[in-house]
Amino acid sequence: MIATPDEIEKDGSIGMKWPWWRGPKGALRITGRRLDDNAGPLVADISRSYGSSGFQPSGIFFPTEGCWQVTGAVGQARLTFVTLVLEASKYGLTEKP
Repeated sequence: MIATPDEIEKDGSIGMKWPWWRGPKGALRITGRRLDDNAGPLVADISRSYGSSGFQPSGIFFPTEGCWQVTGAVGQARLTFVTLVLEASKYGLTEKP
């Protein structure tokens, strides 16, 4: 993920909207940790107005750049992925490639 300036929050965290699809019914939980260095945990903003299954938007806020493991879970179902989070401006980019 390459974050453009509009995705950098006032506190310096890097925020992005992230869509999920829930097959099983239940509330989505999102957790994450940085794999390549120490960092505080990511913060997830999950709307509760989308029912108990199907489409679920979220906001994920990474406290730092780096390699992050993110897990979304509903009940016993889990999806885990790894993403590299970078700030575009630090690499001379003004928009996503």
